[in-house]
Amino acid sequence: MHADFWHERWRSGQIGFHQSAVDRHLPAHWPSLELAPASTVLVPLCGKSLDLEWLRARGHTVIGIEISAIAVEAFLAEHGIAARRRPHGALEIYEAAGLKLIRGDFWALEPAALGPIEAFWDRAATVAFPASERPAYLAQLARLVPRGARGLLIGIEYPQAEMPGPPFSLERAEVDALFAPHFAIRELAREDRLEHEPRMRARGVTRWQEVCYRLVRT
Repeated sequence: MHADFWHERWRSGQIGFHQSAVDRHLPAHWPSLELAPASTVLVPLCGKSLDLEWLRARGHTVIGIEISAIAVEAFLAEHGIAARRRPHGALEIYEAAGLKLIRGDFWALEPAALGPIEAFWDRAATVAFPASERPAYLAQLARLVPRGARGLLIGIEYPQAEMPGPPFSLERAEVDALFAPHFAIRELAREDRLEHEPRMRARGVTRWQEVCYRLVRT
């Protein structure tokens, strides 16, 4: 998906992907990663997710990556966080205690801009890309995340022909094909959530499953 698509979504307020509560998979499955409280957590394509603050409240240092300045500044304002802003090449970095938000192109990121990463949280990043763009996303993620880093991935499965996306369907076979070269994969939970997704039913979707995977960088 081109950057202009996401900029326009934030400008026009078309952010149905933003959740008004912390994602339920975090409290349910994050403890399975057995992380030290001070671990640094990477959150790609973070938007203004409440998950960022949930992770920070547990003692983690959180690094979010987001292309939209509107999203970054909205997150800081809504949580009353005073952050220092500084340029970093083509990127902008907003920093506060336990938090670093990087505003810019995910593809422009270098590992040096992040520092050591122990964990990651991918609720809405992989599913934001169509299948044709996912290999490039996975290659960049694997480049940024060092061996031994642990994380959670949330996949969504639905008949792709019924809705153009985003979010795009991510079936188990594709998870295996994309992630197995770089990560050990374990499925933690699979839930039928169609009855909880009226917007998707209204768009004609007939099956909607959410799947939580535990990943370890190999």
